[in-house]
This record gives sequence, structure tokens and C-alpha cells, in this order.
Amino acid sequence: MTELSLHILDIIQNSIAANANQIEISVSEDDLNDQLIIKITDNGIGMDATLLQKVADPFFTTRKTRKVGLGISLFRHAAEQCGGSLTITSQLRIGTSVTVVMKQTHIDRQPMGDIAGVLSLMVSSNPTIDFIYSHKTDNGTYLFTSKEIKQILEDVPVSDPKIVKFMREMIQDNLNEINASV
Repeated sequence: MTELSLHILDIIQNSIAANANQIEISVSEDDLNDQLIIKITDNGIGMDATLLQKVADPFFTTRKTRKVGLGISLFRHAAEQCGGSLTITSQLRIGTSVTVVMKQTHIDRQPMGDIAGVLSLMVSSNPTIDFIYSHKTDNGTYLFTSKEIKQILEDVPVSDPKIVKFMREMIQDNLNEINASV
């Protein structure tokens, strides 16, 4: 994976497979401390201690369709090559949290990528899941909640192509605003 948004997408898909109905994604860009922190938390089925120990092994997966699960190990590698780390915490029947911390200005840090596209895709293809996305920079914070969008739309489905386009543009415009130089 060449972009952080694709790693985030992979973790979101793990959360969906774990039957989560709420997924929180937070991104914090801290220029003062030169840190980028990405945290994805769900309320899915969670993992016991044994599974939690195995989950970062690239040759382990709970899926039956293939025998490897590279997503978490690739995300860990992306963090470590930028002087960072990936940690996972989980509790059965409560949920899982994946936190990545890395040096923001490291030359090998992958670009954020199309986070607006990832979010609008996930919301439109998973209308029963509540997504909460927060993105903090030194210029401000942006908060997106799919629950709020669904309330405003009332009977219009979030999968409507016009709504998907609107969500993507709205998210991107807000991210551009908080990433603009002061």
C-alpha cells in the first residue's frame, strides 16, 4: 500500500468484518511535536489475548479465503520505517483500537492519500454503520459523522451517487481548509 488512506481502509474493513456498527477514525497532525497519529476504534466483537498476539503476524488470518493477512503488518512496517509504531488493544465483546504514531516529516512517510474518497465509499457502502472521522491539524479540527449526514438526508440513501459525490467533496473541502497554511 502506498498511501495511508489505504491502510485506514484495510483496518476499517477489519472492523466491518468484526461486526462493528460504529467506527471512529481520528487523524492528528502535530507539527510542533513532528507526529502523525492515526487511530481507528470500533465496537466490534473484539479479540481475546491469544488472537491479539497473533493478529500482527503476516502469516495469520481469521479469513477462510486465503492464508495470509498482510494489512496490519504492512501498516506496522509503514509506521516503523518512519520512526513510529503500531499498537493494537482489544477486548472481547467491546471492540478493538489500532493506533499508529509516526514522525510526520520523515522522508519515507507515505502521503495521506484520498481519505475523502475512502470515507465516502465506506459510508455509502455500509449505511448501517456509524462512521466518525476527526482530523486535527495546527490550523483546526474537522469532524465528520455519517449519523449526522443520514439525519439530514432523511429518506435519501447515502448510496445515491449525488450524495456520495457531495460527501467526498465536502470532506475534501474541509480537509483542505484545515491543511491550508496560515
